Amino acid sequence: MPFVRRQSSSLLSGDRVVKVLTIAGSDPSGGAGIQADLKVFHALGAYGMAVPAALTVQNSRGVSAAYSVGPRSFAEQLEALLIDIRPDAVKTGMLLMPWAVTAVADAVGKHRVRNLVVDPVILSSSGKVLLKPGAVKHLKKELLPLALVVTPNIPEAEVLSGMSIAGDEDMDHAAGTIMDLGARYVLIKGGHRTGPAVDTLYGGNTVLEFSTERLKGGFHGTGCALSSAIAVFIGQGLPVEKAVEKAKRFVDKMLKKAKPVGKGRTKYFQF
Repeated sequence: MPFVRRQSSSLLSGDRVVKVLTIAGSDPSGGAGIQADLKVFHALGAYGMAVPAALTVQNSRGVSAAYSVGPRSFAEQLEALLIDIRPDAVKTGMLLMPWAVTAVADAVGKHRVRNLVVDPVILSSSGKVLLKPGAVKHLKKELLPLALVVTPNIPEAEVLSGMSIAGDEDMDHAAGTIMDLGARYVLIKGGHRTGPAVDTLYGGNTVLEFSTERLKGGFHGTGCALSSAIAVFIGQGLPVEKAVEKAKRFVDKMLKKAKPVGKGRTKYFQF
């Protein structure tokens, strides 16, 4: 029986491969950290890479412990990856230790990473410290000046700016202070405030608000998903304003499909 040879299809369809790197903590429950980041990258069609900065002991009920990886292996992973594969965007999350912040800043500067999205993870929702107090000054001095976008929630914005945030005027001042540290854009997430879920983007001489319906219940990994989606869209070449808008829509869609996966009350994204 004769065979008719058909032309094989390309997995890349002739398009440029968008490569995105996450440098963050590991969440064994899969709902946040590098596991969630990689899921977002895949869902949005990007090629995902990951270098773990820390290991967490957590489940759907919360974080009970966090441990750093080895400084040498961490730095060697970054160097080995970046001399070979140039990411279109890099997202950082939980870094935990001062030396990890410094190592990331050194690697980003050395390899001239342009599209850096910094999610300044400081505390877990259950109150566990995910960035040591001594690491905050390193984050402000070394990493934020390299960031294209910083995505703090309100408590994180208070730590980075050194001021309390009670209203919009306070938030404006806090964002300005963070931008004075060198970040080009600051997205302050309003999840800790009452009313609609409003995130406010500062930069480019404008202030933009992105409002979505506030859904009932607790959700795991929302900040990770948002910053990862922003990194993908920036890596695709979109301007920051459009990248944030699309990322917000993506996360809102995922929130509406989130479901519990363990014995805790928080809901997890379903990709």
